[in-house]
Amino acid sequence: MNDNKSDSPFFATTRWTLIGDVADARQSLKALGELLAIYWKPLYRYARRVGKSPEDAEDLVQGFMGQLIENDTLRHPDPAKGRFRTYLLTLFNHWMINEWKRGARTKRGGALHHLSCDWKNAESGLAPEPADPRSPDLLYDREWALALLDATLNRLQKTCRAEGRASAFELLKPCLTADTTRISYQKIAASLGMSDGAARVAVHRLRKRYRQFLREEISRTLADPKQADEELRVLFTTLTS
Repeated sequence: MNDNKSDSPFFATTRWTLIGDVADARQSLKALGELLAIYWKPLYRYARRVGKSPEDAEDLVQGFMGQLIENDTLRHPDPAKGRFRTYLLTLFNHWMINEWKRGARTKRGGALHHLSCDWKNAESGLAPEPADPRSPDLLYDREWALALLDATLNRLQKTCRAEGRASAFELLKPCLTADTTRISYQKIAASLGMSDGAARVAVHRLRKRYRQFLREEISRTLADPKQADEELRVLFTTLTS
């Protein structure tokens, strides 16, 4: 790994709260599911980018995630260890080295059989993509940011469904990232059977709620939630660089 990586400002602190939950309640599917949902895909794609086959990358990630909830390293969370994403990648690199030294391959399934990972989706875009001058470490940061955005969008979708607004969410979802000058409020209004003004309000509220959920997700990675605004700026800078 790049020794300078720890100096990166991206997500300045950690997700120790979640790790503490996993360490204290190792059988908690919710805590483990949250952990995997954010990190399994970035780790898988990192393993592929450093030369592992799809099968080996899958085995490594599943074995590594299985060990996380058993490893004493996670029993006593220590924010002084630095950014969680960096710490996790360091552990994963050690895991890969040790597994290959032993010539071991973790069987798929095992303790994680109850969790669903779309390995085929994680493979998408890896094979045909041109050589990227950025290191696998920096690309891991980007993958992690994308996973965080996906988790935020999924949470918003589930919330809207629970409120009985699933159809409206699907119609308005493209507006979350669209330039407001390019949004056709008339089309939205016609589709939802409301006035243009009501359509503008609906889009505004959904975008505001998305930003709120994203801010909450980011705040969970911080020792000081007041840093959330800066972290949001860094997140989007990372994604556009």
